[in-house]
Amino acid sequence: MPVAVPRALLVALVVLGGFLTAPPPASAAPPFVRGGETVPVYDYADAIRESVWVQTPTDADEDGVPDRVAVDLVRPRTAPGVKVPVIMDASPYYACCGRGNEGELKEYDENGVISKEPLFYDNYFVPRGYAFAGVDLSGTNRSTGCEDVGGPAEVAGAKAAIDWLNGRAPGFTADGTPVSARAWSTGKVGMIGKSWDGSIANGVAATGVRGLETTVPIAAISSWYDYMRYNGSLRSSGYPGYLQGVVSDRIAECAAVTASLANDSADETGDYNAFWRARDYRPSAGQVHASVFVVHGVNDLNVTTPQFAEWWQDLAAHHVPRKIWLHKTGHVDPFDLRRAEWVDTLHQWFDFWLQGLPNGVMRAPRATVETAPGTFTSARDWPLPGTRPVSARLGSSVVSYTDESLSEDAAVASPSTEVPGRIALLYGPLTSPLRLSGTPSVRLRVQVDRPTTQLTARLVDYGTATRVDYGRGEGVRTLATESCWGASTPADDACYLDVAERTATADHEVLTRGWLDAAHHRSLRFTTPLQPGRWYTVTVPISASDTTVAAGHTLGLVLTQSDPEFTEAANTGATVKVDLATSRLTLPISGKATLQPAPAGTVVTTAPIAPAERKAQPRLQLPQ
Repeated sequence: MPVAVPRALLVALVVLGGFLTAPPPASAAPPFVRGGETVPVYDYADAIRESVWVQTPTDADEDGVPDRVAVDLVRPRTAPGVKVPVIMDASPYYACCGRGNEGELKEYDENGVISKEPLFYDNYFVPRGYAFAGVDLSGTNRSTGCEDVGGPAEVAGAKAAIDWLNGRAPGFTADGTPVSARAWSTGKVGMIGKSWDGSIANGVAATGVRGLETTVPIAAISSWYDYMRYNGSLRSSGYPGYLQGVVSDRIAECAAVTASLANDSADETGDYNAFWRARDYRPSAGQVHASVFVVHGVNDLNVTTPQFAEWWQDLAAHHVPRKIWLHKTGHVDPFDLRRAEWVDTLHQWFDFWLQGLPNGVMRAPRATVETAPGTFTSARDWPLPGTRPVSARLGSSVVSYTDESLSEDAAVASPSTEVPGRIALLYGPLTSPLRLSGTPSVRLRVQVDRPTTQLTARLVDYGTATRVDYGRGEGVRTLATESCWGASTPADDACYLDVAERTATADHEVLTRGWLDAAHHRSLRFTTPLQPGRWYTVTVPISASDTTVAAGHTLGLVLTQSDPEFTEAANTGATVKVDLATSRLTLPISGKATLQPAPAGTVVTTAPIAPAERKAQPRLQLPQ
């Protein structure tokens, strides 16, 4: 296992927008701090393992009793008076689906005491003077209440665990005996987790709860609307209820919540309403007082990139201390991508924010971005400093295309060939590399002969190269070897199978995608049916990315309508006219590169596709 190296001391605190970039140092170093970092001095096998049921402010199951969340703790057996901070992973997956690449579940001994926590956090950090808390989200595993899928009850339950660690909420043992954390907890908490777990970390941070010092959201959701809707287009119908049913076995006790998930989520319109506002953490970014370490894959097709990009920008606007890692794989934990670098960086991060150790982690470059398979570079910020929006018109003529429900492969293949159902526009070959860093968009001047249709846009890199193959196994593969990260017991080992990036050589790659239900072109809160024969200006947001199109390659913009692989938008048979001369593609370009003028575009035929030839509706996914 890699040995950490002591870091240089910070000379002074720096204040940015009211936030301290360094916590105040402890008055005296605790026994687990040596050389400016925490070191493993406690016996993991002798750690205290216990379960506490923390009372929440909600009664989601309406049984007249406040809900309680189960908190399974592993903490070092410290000397009296020695207190430790807590690393917390609040998850709905501890009993149903597992965590990590190997799908680990919580396990208990014959007395119901936690014997195995998933992942390496407790194995590695408990010997170093941290406690670990695995929190069952409301309505899951051993918690009461109801699973409301990113909603107020779920967030309130995880927040209550932090309140208990700070003496602000009651906690009880299994037999109902009150229990306090004051004797051993400093009250400082760092929330971490991938996907749904990280999403709740975002939600709890947005409450501004005192004691939450830092969050590490990995491939996390910041707006559940944007997770289940793509600008008015349904990703899959009934998605909230589906997720509740997967992670919770308390459906019978939660009839009201289940009904709300089905009825208030507005599948019939795709609108953003009060139900989704309650599950949107971005408007509350100004209440975030915890530092944030964002990790995301730019090719994550499960939790797409607007989830991190918009949260990141909102945090920046409020001067929240932050750091970001971006990689080229899909829905992947950095532990399964850059294991040694990740554990070392995470160790520094928690030492700084939870232990008050001035190790210089906040003086390092704010952004780390994978620029080629296995190659990571640092930058002062993200999007890259100096990035600017560059617009290019799409052509000079008016073209039309009729919905054909094309697969992605069919939509982007052979861009110079006429393909019914698409418009393919090409920029290049490029005379120099084109670095995109941020969020693109395409503004279209259109006429539609139906009240609505879905508009889909893809940016494609045409040119042969070896790239991360994110379409297979999220871009990683599990190896036969393993490595160990912390101490083990017979019930909970710290060893995990190694993982490597998966690469492939291909003549093109879809860089990023965007969708819009055209009737939502004025607002996501309501629909505005389109009138045939009338011209409209609509903007299709394209998911954020960070990528480089090599010199000699060609950048393609591919426009289609319904997208059966990613959404449930119906094929309406609509014909769309596009005025290329008044339409614009806007790209976030770093450096001095420019786009060559686009050609006139590929005019396509309008023959409708037979229903039997259309692909099946998209499968539901877990934000896991």
